[in-house]
Formats: sequence, C-alpha cells, structure tokens
Amino acid sequence: MSAKLEAWVSAAALAAGLMAAPGQAAVSTGDDAASVAEGEAIDPDEIVVTAQRRAENLRDVPVAVTAIGSDYLQKRGIDSIDNIGSAAPNVKIQAAPSSKTTSQISIRGSASSNPAITTEPTVGLYLDGIYIAKAAGSIFDIVDLERVEVLRGPQGTLYGRNTLAGAINLVPKKPSGEFGGRVEATYGSYDERKLKAVIDLPAVGPFSAKVSGQLRKRDGLIDLVPNPYPQAVLARPNPAKDTDDIDQLTFAGQLRFAPSDNLTVDYMYDHSRTRQTPYFAQLYRVNLGRPGDIFDPASPSYPFFGANFPLSLYTRTERQKTASIDVDVREHVKVRGHSFIASLDIGAATLKSLTSYRKIDYRDALDLDGTPIPVASTQRITDYHAFSQEVQLTGEAFNDVVKYVFGAYYFKDHAETNNPQSYFAGASRFDSRYGQHTQSYAAYGQIDVSVTPRLTLSGGLRYTHEKKDIKRFLATSAGGPFATQIDVPYGGVPDADFERLSPAASVRYEFSDQVTAYARYAQGYKSGGFNAETAVTAAPTPACPSGVPELCAPYRPEVVDSYEVGIKTSLLDRRLQLNLTGFWDEHKDLQLSVFLGNQSAASVIRNAAATRTRGIEIEALARPADWFTLNASVGLLDAKYKSFIDGGVEVADNRAFPSAPSYTIQTGFDWRVVEGNWGQFSVIGDLSFTSSFYTSPYQLRGPAVPGPTSPQLARLTKSPGRAIVNLRGILAEVPIGSMRGELTLWARNLFKEDAPQNFIDFGPSFGGLTVAYYPEPRTFGATLGLRF
Repeated sequence: MSAKLEAWVSAAALAAGLMAAPGQAAVSTGDDAASVAEGEAIDPDEIVVTAQRRAENLRDVPVAVTAIGSDYLQKRGIDSIDNIGSAAPNVKIQAAPSSKTTSQISIRGSASSNPAITTEPTVGLYLDGIYIAKAAGSIFDIVDLERVEVLRGPQGTLYGRNTLAGAINLVPKKPSGEFGGRVEATYGSYDERKLKAVIDLPAVGPFSAKVSGQLRKRDGLIDLVPNPYPQAVLARPNPAKDTDDIDQLTFAGQLRFAPSDNLTVDYMYDHSRTRQTPYFAQLYRVNLGRPGDIFDPASPSYPFFGANFPLSLYTRTERQKTASIDVDVREHVKVRGHSFIASLDIGAATLKSLTSYRKIDYRDALDLDGTPIPVASTQRITDYHAFSQEVQLTGEAFNDVVKYVFGAYYFKDHAETNNPQSYFAGASRFDSRYGQHTQSYAAYGQIDVSVTPRLTLSGGLRYTHEKKDIKRFLATSAGGPFATQIDVPYGGVPDADFERLSPAASVRYEFSDQVTAYARYAQGYKSGGFNAETAVTAAPTPACPSGVPELCAPYRPEVVDSYEVGIKTSLLDRRLQLNLTGFWDEHKDLQLSVFLGNQSAASVIRNAAATRTRGIEIEALARPADWFTLNASVGLLDAKYKSFIDGGVEVADNRAFPSAPSYTIQTGFDWRVVEGNWGQFSVIGDLSFTSSFYTSPYQLRGPAVPGPTSPQLARLTKSPGRAIVNLRGILAEVPIGSMRGELTLWARNLFKEDAPQNFIDFGPSFGGLTVAYYPEPRTFGATLGLRF
C-alpha cells in the first residue's frame, strides 16, 4: 500500500473515530487552524492565546476556547465573524434577519435576537481585547487577522457584563516594522468584485505602521420585476432593479511606538462604510382558513380589507430569485473606532492600558412584507457612541508559583434611535423614538497558584456596577394627525441601577505532557435594562407616574451558573489534538426578547424563565501526513425551561427554546495535492451542519389552523437546519520575481442549501404575516493574489 493511500486510510479512520466518540466534548482547535508549519507535528505549546487576559499556551487555559489562526482564516477567505459560521461546537453566528451588519451570535443555546441599539448581547465581542458593546454594526471586515479566539461559557470575571454565553476576540496582526504585504482581487457570481490590500511599512526609529483595506461590491441576489398581479390595485412600482446587494468599504491603520524594550504603544483606527440593500424579506405565509383572517380570500372581512391588500397572492415557501417591493430599501452604516493600547513591563509584571472610542451611524429602510403592496415598512435611524478605559496588571510571583491578573474598567455609551413605521398604506403610522445612556464600573482579579508542578488552582472575582436611564416617545396616527401615547424624557423615570459579584474558580491537572484536564465553575452576568421599544401604557399611579409600567420596572439582569469539565490532549507523536468538554448551565431570570407584532411592532424583553442547558463538545485537529490536515468538531446541546411564567401561569412545557440546535457539526480538510519549484496546489473543503432549531420562544402547541385570535406558534417559524459545503482550490507560492503569486478558485454553498435560516412572525394582528430569510445561494469565483 502506498504511503499516500495509508495516510488516507488513517485519516478516514480518524474521522470515523471522532464521529463515533460518545459522551465527550471538546475545548479548542489549534491552528492549522493555528499556524502549524508545513511538514511538522501539531504542537499545542506553540499556540498562544489571550483568553485569560495574558498570553498563554492554549493547552494551559482551563477554558473551552477555540483558536482560529491566520493560516486557516486566510486560506478560507474569512475576514468577519459572520463567515466563521460554526467553526466551534455549539456556536452559531449569522447576521440578524433584517441587517447584514448586525450580528446574531448563539453559544450553547444563549443568544440575543433583538437588534435594537438599547438591548445587550449575550456574547461579548472584542477587537484586540477592547469591548464592542452592541450587535448593530458589529459585522465588519478585518482584513489582516492574526487569530480569532472563541471562548465558550460565561466569562464574567475577566471579561465582564454581557459575556454570559461566551466571548469572541478578534486579534489583528500588529505592524512588523519590515516592508511587506499582499494584494488580492476577486471576481465572482452576481458580478462580485473585491479588492483587498495589506501593506506593512518599514520602521522609522521607534515607529512602525501598517495599513489595510478592502472594497467589496456585488449585484443584488433578488431581481426586482413588475408587479405580476393586476388585482393588487395598491401595488407600487419597484424602486430599483434589484435588492440584497453589497457595497462595503473597510480601512484600518495601525501605528506602533516602541521607544524601549519594555514599552509598547499601539494605536489603531478602523473604519467601515456600508451603502447597500438589506436581505430580502420573502413573504412566507399568512393565516388562512378561519373567519376574520384579514388576508384570507375566504374570510367575510376580505372584501372590505384584504382585497386592497391581497398578500396571499405573494406567499412562497421556496427561495425566490425575483420579487416586487414598494420601499426604497437600504442599509447605510458607518463605523469608526479608535483604540490606544499601552503595555509597560515592570520587572515581573506588565501594566497595560486599553482606551477606546467607537461611533456608529446606522440608517436603514425596510420593506417588512416583501411585496409591492404598502402593508408594512419601517426605518431605523440610529446614532451611537461608546468610550471605555481599562487598566490591567498581570504578572508572576514566588518563582512563577503564583500568576495574577488584576484590573479596573470604565465604560459609558449613548444610543438614540428614530424608528418611524407605516402600515396599510399609511392608515396606521407610528412616530417611535427611544434613547439610553449607560455607565458601568468594574474591578476584577484572578490568581492562579501552582500547588505542584502539575496541579494549578485558580480563583477570580469581578465587581460590576452600572446605571442606565431611558427616553421613550411614541405617537400614533390613524390616517390623521399624530396623537402622543408615550412621552418619557431622560429623568422621567428613575435610573436603573445594577451591581453584581461574578466569581470563577478552576482546577487544572497535567497528567503528562500530552494530557491536561480541568474543571471550572463560572458565573455569567447579562445586564438588565429598560424595554425601550415599549408601547404598553396604563393609568398613572404613585409608583409609576409616567403611566408606562415597563419603564417604571426595568427587567432584571440574567445570571448563569456554569459547571464545566474538559480534557485537552496531544496524541500520536503530536499529530493529533483531541479536546473534550462537558458543561451544565443553570440560568436565572432569562431575558427573552419576544416579537409580538402589535401596536408599534415592537419586541418586549421578559425575565420569563429559569433554564437548564447541558451539552457535550468534541474538537479535533489531525495531521496524519505532512500534506494532509483534518479538523472536526461536534456540539451536542440539550436545553429546556425549568420554569416559564407567562401572565402568572407556568407554561414551561409549552414554550420553544430559541437558537438552540440539538447538534452542530463542522469538518474540513486541507490537502496539499502536489508541489514543486513552480509552487503548490491545495484543495480545501469544509462542511458546516446545524440541526433544526426554533427561531422564537413562542408556544409549542396551539390550533392546527391558526386564526385571528390564535397565539404565535413556534413550529411555524422553525428553521429546518442547514448544511453548507464550501470548496476551494489554491495554486500558491508561485514565484514571480521576488514575489509570490496565488490563484484561488472557490465555491460557496456548493450544494445549494436553501432552507430558511430565520423568520419574523408578525402575529395574529397582522394576519399571521411571516417573512423568511434564506442563506446566500451557490456562488463561484476566483481570487488572484500577490505577496511581497
């Protein structure tokens, strides 16, 4: 048997073994996935992460962390978090239904689905260790990443509030002080064009600099065609030739000042500009079959209402390539960020300062019904800015027996949104505006003690105090002048004050140089706040003189107690990493964002439930031969409500658990097929599979045929899951003088997965109007690159 055939058999056996390993779970894929040199074994001691706020070898970190390195990212063309997909087990990353620049991240069944600027995420997102506080505007390109760290499980002690489910840290490459760089040009389906450049400049004295940027444009995925139904008398002409296009420009400039061996100051400016159209909201269904259904042609009320708004003509459950809409849809976003990071070595310790300022200007216009009839449209005009300052002290003592991290943190932000809405040809309109200030202080510390050369104990604690205020204005119009319903200015209701102690403890034991195990307890904390979109009013009372009960009684913080065990291994002469994790999480005061689709079509956030989530995770990285690398991960998840109180009634057995697929699978290979003096040719393939999941926490049981008074049912907006296969062929390291050339041929979504991945159900007051959002279709393209 040839050496290559033996290696293929070994790889197949390894994959089969991984998929068959029951009851085990994983912690971290390194990097071939993380910078493994060609022809060498995989060495976890060479994979350095900052998951505990200091540089450590991946194997020494008692946390479930996946490190995705620059080689993996570059070969697969990954430059933003939404392209990571499910690279880590029990992780689901995608854009929000109505925005390509707003992230929706789920880790271990915890997710935030409300894109409002005043809501808090469940997963903390960091750029080089600096917190990006909001989901809006958080999907942006970082052209030259060194690695991405995905930390699963609560990170409340070292990372703070809103890392209840985990944290993702994007780590850009720093200036090297040596001249070099690369340029790339891409052309693909739907006339996609992308230019990317990275230039590292030579050092000038203590200064070194680097610039990078990317311009990407693509035609729309949906061609807009004239209204096909003349009986839709209110139909309006299309505002454009297509929708769901891309027009993005990103830029980053970095400057490093290193006047001495012990002092480094890094400044980074990142800028992202988007002027594109959002995802197409495809009309998926309306309620039919019961008297009173407003869009049902058989309903007695249809001649008086539905005949003017015949949405049933436009419903489709298969992905469409053409459509007709009436709104000049758009998504215009500008994000600007400044960060200063100074690091000073003071003997056995390092003092670090992290300062940041971030500003987001967000403007969109949405056709909520996906038809040419003016049924539902809205805009979001948002201005947001945030400032943070953090000071860290990390070091070692007593001959490295003790390692410590201490820090103090300050954060403040200001958010304002103007959210005008129009329904049924302007017969119902809303002037909806809200705003919020947040101010937060924290102090934290963690100490690791090496009790023996193999046994390490860790303990940490974080204190957080935060304060929020709120502004809410809502006026309605039924075809005439606006009438004010809510007018609560800043200071109109008492501020919301929250404080929390977030502990963590772990024990790590190194059985050998190849096997390390750990057990960890951590508490996560997600900020409480106000229902800024509320449309609920009541008679004023002494306890609530504003008459807006959801502003007088803010929703409470969500807290999780997490228990985790894991094992990290480096086997077969370091050619296999196999990492396993099991976890059990108990959530209290779960914050559920429920879209009701009534009044001003707002979501409400409720402390409705206590939950239990548990799961198993398996991750592996293998190099059975110098020319072949295999990676795989499996996440198993079991999530349930222990209690769910709705209107004073226990309904835990009749509510769906959203964004919690029972299993996720990711596997991929990197095969260097042939190489010579002319360069090398490789093939890279990746499969990402997510099982079915509910998209909203609606009722599980209800009438077989929904009607005008029936509740929203979870089964009607359940995603069937999806399997995405990507394939790339890369001709690399082609000598062109002193430079190296590269040609990549790629296919995304090779087998045309077209199951809906998200929904919005407007509920019975909107006739069960439900829109669906689909993954991008199959696309092909080529990328030419030059490295110098």
